Amino acid sequence: MKLIFIWGGAASGKLTVARELARITGLPLFHNHLVVDALLERLPFGDPEFVRLREAMWMAGFETAASARQSLIFTFAPEDSVVKGFPERVIDLIGGFGGDVKFARLVISPEEQERRIGNDSRKEFRKLISLDLLRELRASFLEAEAAMPAADIVIDSELDDPQTAARRIAAAFGVPTLSATS
Repeated sequence: MKLIFIWGGAASGKLTVARELARITGLPLFHNHLVVDALLERLPFGDPEFVRLREAMWMAGFETAASARQSLIFTFAPEDSVVKGFPERVIDLIGGFGGDVKFARLVISPEEQERRIGNDSRKEFRKLISLDLLRELRASFLEAEAAMPAADIVIDSELDDPQTAARRIAAAFGVPTLSATS
């Protein structure tokens, strides 16, 4: 069982790449906003109960997949409302089932991030779309990113389109692609 943990800053293309990876591999996608958006229906972002429930729901999803020996794709944007040590807890959980967590980091320049932040595609979920808020939070985002475990693969999403990025991730992690999509 592999958990492919795709992480990066806002607007780096995590969900787009993850959707393509799911399409070419047949692996299920458990993206960050499935949980975040559900909780935002009742709780403000960052509220202690939001933070507690978000991690509990993420971990329950991972445990369900791991106990079934089902590989999974997950997307994540490091930020300071996530309790420190989250990736390590994920590694421990998956490892307890004999699985492995593989980290794929997506990077983009600050200029490209600012260009993408207001894209219509970001409005499908309750993603950060405010350029002013991005600029205000940028330093804390960078600090949270610095605390992440080393990536097994780093992809510049300005250079690699989503299809290329997904194929590179699948190849790097030994995940077979479906024959019709290769």
